[in-house]
Amino acid sequence: MRDRFGGRLQFFISGSAPLAREVNEFFDAMGVRILEGYGLTESSAATHCNLPFANRIGTVGPPFPGTEVRIAEDGEVLMRGPWIMRGYRGLPEQTAEALDQEGWLHTGDVGTVDGEGFLTITDRKKDLIKTSGGKYVAPADLEGKLKGLSPLVSQVLVHGDRRNYVTALVTLDPEALAAWAARSGSAPASLEERSRDPAVRAELQRAVERLNAGLPRFATVKRFTVLPRELSEAEGELTPSQKVKRKVVEQRFRAELDAMYPADAAARDP
Repeated sequence: MRDRFGGRLQFFISGSAPLAREVNEFFDAMGVRILEGYGLTESSAATHCNLPFANRIGTVGPPFPGTEVRIAEDGEVLMRGPWIMRGYRGLPEQTAEALDQEGWLHTGDVGTVDGEGFLTITDRKKDLIKTSGGKYVAPADLEGKLKGLSPLVSQVLVHGDRRNYVTALVTLDPEALAAWAARSGSAPASLEERSRDPAVRAELQRAVERLNAGLPRFATVKRFTVLPRELSEAEGELTPSQKVKRKVVEQRFRAELDAMYPADAAARDP
C-alpha cells in the first residue's frame, strides 16, 4: 500500500471534514499514517493538528502555539489567539455573534479536550439532534462511522430531531456498487434499481447493525431508506465543498423520512 503512494510516504494530513475513526485505523494498520487536523476560515485556517510523534486517532490533535482553547458550558469549542479574525468586514451583527467581548471565537462546533490538550470534534452545534425523549445525538459522528463501515455508502443523512428515534437516508456509491455486483455475480442494474435490491439492503443492514453495536440505545439507527440517486451540488443538496445541506435534503425527502415514522403519521390522522 505504501508503494502505491510512491514508496517514500511518511504521513497524510486530513482536514475540512471529519475522518471516520475506522478509516484512520485501517490505514494506520498498514503503516500509512493519517494526521487529522482542524481549523476555520475565521481562525486563519489550521489551529490544531496531530503530529507524527504525537498522534491520537479520533482527535484533531493539540492546538498550535499561541492558540487558546476552551469548551463552553453547552459543549461549544471556543478559541482565542493572534490568528483569530478581528471580525467580518462590514458585518457588525455577525461579528458580535461570532466573537464575544473577551475575544473568544465561537466556532459553532461541539467537542471535548482531554488532559493533554487533544481536541475531539463531535458535531456542529446547530446540527445536534434532540430526540423527543430529550436525548442529544451527534449526526455527523454517526454518518462518518456508517460510511466507514460500508464501501457501498456514498452519503448519509442521520435524522431524528424531535422524533421518537433516529433514522437515516443513505445513497449508494456507483463504483463500489459495481465492484460489489461483479463479486456477487449480479446482473447489471441502474443505481435506482440497486436502491431497491434486497441484497444491497441486507448488506447495508449489516453495516447499520455494526454501527448500532457501539452506540447507546437512544442513538441507534432504527430505520434507514436508500435513495435512488446520489445527492448533488447541481440539485442544491451539497455545498461546493460537497457537504450535505441538511435542511434542504430533509425538506426534499420529507416523504421518505415521514414514512420511517408510521406512528407519527397515525397520530396525525383523525
